Amino acid sequence: MSARWAVWIVGLLLTGAVAALVAGVPADALVHSGAQPPVAAAVTGAAAVTGAPAVTGAPAVTGAPAADDTLKVGSVVLHRCDTGAPWCGYIQRPLGSGTIAVYFEFYPHTGDGPSAGTLVATEGGPGFPATETRDEYLEFFRPLRATRDVVLMDNRGTGRSGAVDCRPLQTDTDLTEANVGRCGRSLGARVGLYSSVLAADDLAAILEALGSGPIDLYGDSYGTFFGQVFAVRHPDKLRSIILDGAYPLDGPDYAWYPNYAPAMRAKFDLACARSGGCSRLPGTSLQHITSALESLRHEPTAAKAQDADGRIRSFTADATQLAMVMFGSAPAYASVRETDAAARAYVAGDTAPLLRLMAETQVSVDSRDETRSPALFSAGLAAAVMCQDAPQIFDMSLDPARRAVARERALAQRRRTAPDTYAPFTIDEYRGMPLDYAFMDECGSWPAIRADQVASMARLRNSPYPDVPALIISGDLDNMTPLADGTLAAKRFPHGRQLVVPNGFHVNALPHSRSPCPADIARHFIEALELGDTKCLASIPEVRVVPAFARSVRELEPAQALEGNQSSRGQLQMVTGTLLTLGDAVDRMGSNTSGKSIGLRGGTIEIATGTDMQHLTLHDVRWTNDLRVSGTLAYPGRIGNAVADLAVEGPEGVNGTLRVRWTEGVARARAQVHGAFGKVAVASEGAAP
Repeated sequence: MSARWAVWIVGLLLTGAVAALVAGVPADALVHSGAQPPVAAAVTGAAAVTGAPAVTGAPAVTGAPAADDTLKVGSVVLHRCDTGAPWCGYIQRPLGSGTIAVYFEFYPHTGDGPSAGTLVATEGGPGFPATETRDEYLEFFRPLRATRDVVLMDNRGTGRSGAVDCRPLQTDTDLTEANVGRCGRSLGARVGLYSSVLAADDLAAILEALGSGPIDLYGDSYGTFFGQVFAVRHPDKLRSIILDGAYPLDGPDYAWYPNYAPAMRAKFDLACARSGGCSRLPGTSLQHITSALESLRHEPTAAKAQDADGRIRSFTADATQLAMVMFGSAPAYASVRETDAAARAYVAGDTAPLLRLMAETQVSVDSRDETRSPALFSAGLAAAVMCQDAPQIFDMSLDPARRAVARERALAQRRRTAPDTYAPFTIDEYRGMPLDYAFMDECGSWPAIRADQVASMARLRNSPYPDVPALIISGDLDNMTPLADGTLAAKRFPHGRQLVVPNGFHVNALPHSRSPCPADIARHFIEALELGDTKCLASIPEVRVVPAFARSVRELEPAQALEGNQSSRGQLQMVTGTLLTLGDAVDRMGSNTSGKSIGLRGGTIEIATGTDMQHLTLHDVRWTNDLRVSGTLAYPGRIGNAVADLAVEGPEGVNGTLRVRWTEGVARARAQVHGAFGKVAVASEGAAP
């Protein structure tokens, strides 16, 4: 999965009128990239569902495999995969006068007896292929797989389904409006053939060919948009639907994304209010941060800082860079945990913490991997879906020149009538963020869409949603798909239920999330078609917001002395500094890509992932200028016991050895610290890292 979760927010549904574009496109016009497996099942017709229970969605497996490397399911002959999946295939789908081969993987249920149904997961982005997230989806579905099959499809234009490769959009350092427009023009008559509507029809055709009955569909981030498209177009193929990190297909004023800023403000204020050190400060978190914003507005500066991999990033430290940290939620946990304290430090003259966050955000908001492979993330497909499917502040049927005039007119009116749309940032400060976060300029140069298509989109937005069990999962710290957006999506389903995850970020049911609780609730929903017990939500821990950054341990509150402690106040301040150093090292894992990271003020960190634990090795890591921490940390992730064995060197030559223990996954976690400074025993406790 990419470092950031699918933040291309799209809210306008393409209709069946787009299918009219299918005629007349040459077969050789498909832009594609990425090797396909050496074996593929090409299905040109859809088989009728015969004998599959209507309520379970079970595909019809017609006997034993014809050979060890083939399996017939419905009308499809599947083959062994080279991806780690057991069975894979292609279905040929229309693309102009030719076809596109849409790739999918089939995972038979693992238990004896007939299948009880089919589970389908669909990815975010748009631009990410679902099969590259197979490990997370299969882990999420694992308790259900004894009786249910799983199908994963790479949407057309992603992964092994002819990944769209628009260069230089795919490879240039920055996303530019000119390159987005160049991509659209290069697609020619194919420009409208990568829509979410046609991708949803592809999935329906695969399910028809497999002989699957109604499915249980899970979608995350952009996958929630795809899920709603599928629900509207193919309601008969749904048994239930779960939308994780959801936003509606449309809504009041939606082209301006009006729920973004309120959710962003709430994210920081809620996290601060729920964390001990921050909540004791006067004022709200946004008030703490606003002083730094004013300073950045008054005196923007050319800056250099190291990201979590230790690479130097150059940028202008200004209001827009702060907006990127706060709106981008990348890295999600570190940005919420540190921004309040980093902003206060910046105003006090300690610029390092905030500049580091800005440098890390530079990396974390780019969905592309280092190879720029379109098979792993297709920037061209992302642009095609955004510009074809999403609401815009201008009429997409206008040619780009007239669209530019309309955009400036719309912006001028917005500045007059709703200048606080993105408060505390101005509209222009918000607009300065990368195009795929600010959205309003991204499609300015995209080729004009036919007026009848635009009209048909409006008609379909008002189409009724199917009366199927629908669960919408929203994190209350998520500003990429805000809680308010999830509420709007839930209301569209006659029996939609919204699950609000306290202390949850973007996408909460997959294994990378902060708690297994939402996944347990979601799986129960699939089995029982009702919400069930949600008491576990109360156990999801708060974000442990950094109380303050410090350049010396003497600025820190001392750890709490326990029975048997002989250490002094200064030594207990070193304990607090050690705990904050560990927390800072853990934070860096969210945006690290190399396995080697750095301390805030020096030192290095090695990160290795084991079967059950993540292992960090610290070498002279300095969170303050005067405390060096070395040693190892065995970190369990979201739940379990963490143990660190450390050597510390503090001011005035005070050295010690400390063992730190704490439990992850509990609220208000406390760390126990024992050891010695020379011959002086340490027995203390502090807030967990």
